[in-house]
Amino acid sequence: MNIALIAHDKKKDDLIRLVRAYAHILKHHHLFATGTTGKRVAEATGLPVHCFKSGPLGGDQEIGAAVARGEMDMILFFRDPLTAQPHEPDVSALMRLCDVYSIPLATNMGGSEILVRSIEQGDFEARMLDHNDEPPA
Repeated sequence: MNIALIAHDKKKDDLIRLVRAYAHILKHHHLFATGTTGKRVAEATGLPVHCFKSGPLGGDQEIGAAVARGEMDMILFFRDPLTAQPHEPDVSALMRLCDVYSIPLATNMGGSEILVRSIEQGDFEARMLDHNDEPPA
């Protein structure tokens, strides 16, 4: 399973805590992240993380393109709702693509824990077999 990890600056420590807590699950999957987040997660956990560009430099859009190509299965995006983001249109576009292609998206610790635990239970196996080039009807 391909899992994208994204976190705004004030939420990076929270995402790292999540990945540490669930490393026993996440180590069996391919992790992708925006630049700074990915580097910090990899350093803190020892897990391999493919890093795209930093979010404001196009990393969110790179992950969005992977979603559109059917290459991403889940996104954990720890957003900071109290700080204005200069790349907010990119964030909104990524969230829209998750809706278009029915990609599970969690934007906080609680939702992320539910999604990661569902991976452990095998709840996403059937969905992974149905990747195609068209969004679901």
